Amino acid sequence: MAQTNKTFNTQNNLELSIQISLSGLSFCILQRDTHTIMSLKEVSFEKKLNPIEVLDQLKHLFNTESVTQNTYEAITIIHGNELSTLVPKPLFNEDCIADYLKFNSKILVSDFIAHDDIVINDSVNVYVPYININNFIYDQFGAFTFKHVSTVLIEEILHLEKNASTPKVYVNINKNHFETIIVDNAKLILYNTFEYNAPEDFIYYILFATEQLNLNPETFNLVFIGDVSKQDALYAIAYKYIRNVSFGNRNETYEYLETPKYNYSNFTLIKSF
Repeated sequence: MAQTNKTFNTQNNLELSIQISLSGLSFCILQRDTHTIMSLKEVSFEKKLNPIEVLDQLKHLFNTESVTQNTYEAITIIHGNELSTLVPKPLFNEDCIADYLKFNSKILVSDFIAHDDIVINDSVNVYVPYININNFIYDQFGAFTFKHVSTVLIEEILHLEKNASTPKVYVNINKNHFETIIVDNAKLILYNTFEYNAPEDFIYYILFATEQLNLNPETFNLVFIGDVSKQDALYAIAYKYIRNVSFGNRNETYEYLETPKYNYSNFTLIKSF
């Protein structure tokens, strides 16, 4: 998808976004003054890696894609993992930040814990970033911004649904895992992430989560974003059990040197700008 080994004019307001997970990584370069996505690259790992192995993959990507040859006006790192939880803003106490995670996530005493403010939802997203990735990026570029993938999803989907009055279930599909965001009357009802090995796993989690919220598969809307198409088994099994299935849209107006696979793919990466 990306054009490789390019050198960009460093005066053209370039911005870099990199998304990191244990199953893959991707990056995107935006030329802000022309509103053009200059490069878009995805790497999917054959198996789930550990953070040290992911860093090696990122270093290899930088060496082969000439990312570090450019100067960037802004850099954003998106951390994708299951180590996150939402806390209502009025209840958030930074001195207790580890307590919010330890009851539903396996964390270590040595883990660095960060948080993002989600203004649109009046909440705080508490999570564990890949600190070795952050340290490497700082050594390469200096100061940058980082956030959790769920922060981008929640902010963008609540913005897209700000005038909606019917329940929608968004699923952001990645290799072997997906994020679920359920909204109703423009409010966040649920966020969670699930691992799956087969389409049956996928539909089980969707139907179980919606059943707990008393949502009827005959009436709610299931919206796919991410790496999925109508030809995929996930779409087929969803359509079997849920009446209203559709695909989302990034609703952005960037120009692309090479067009993404779909107008709903790379949702969090592109929406991070």
